[in-house]
Amino acid sequence: MRALLKALSTFACLALFAGLAHATPIDTYEFKNDQNKERGIQLANELRCPQCQNQNLIDSNSPVARDLRLQVYAMVDEGKSDDEIVKFMTDRYGDFVRYRPAFDSRTLVLWLGPVAFAAFGIGIGLFFIRGQRQRNKKAPAAISEAERQRLAQMLKDNQD
Repeated sequence: MRALLKALSTFACLALFAGLAHATPIDTYEFKNDQNKERGIQLANELRCPQCQNQNLIDSNSPVARDLRLQVYAMVDEGKSDDEIVKFMTDRYGDFVRYRPAFDSRTLVLWLGPVAFAAFGIGIGLFFIRGQRQRNKKAPAAISEAERQRLAQMLKDNQD
C-alpha cells in the first residue's frame, strides 16, 4: 500500500512539473520613457503578423511576430516616427501588415467596395419594393358573368 501511495505521489509531482516545462518566457521590453512605451504598444497593435494572418504583433506568438515586435520597439527607442516605422514594415512585408491600409489607388476597392455593395443592395431592394407597390396599385381583374354565376353555385353547394 505504501509503495502504491509513493508511486501515485511521485506521478502527481511529475505531472504537476510537466506543465511547467511548456511555459514560455514573456517578452519584456525596456523603453526610455512611458511615451515611447505607449507608441510601441500602439504600433504593435496596428501591425498584423505576416505569419498568423489575423493577429496583431502583440497577440501573435509566432517567431516572426516576436522579431517584428523587437524591431518596432527598437525603432521607437531610436526615435523613429510612426510613419517611418510603418513605412519600413510595409516596404519589407507589403500593405498586408497594416490593419488600416492607406487610402490610395491600390486600395481603392478595399475602401469603396463595401460602400458600393451596400448601395447596390439598397438599390435592388428599392427596385423590388417599388415594383411590389405598383403591382398592388393595379385593380383586380373583373370577372365575367359566367364566372360569377359559377362562384355563386359553388358557394350554394358548399352551404348545403
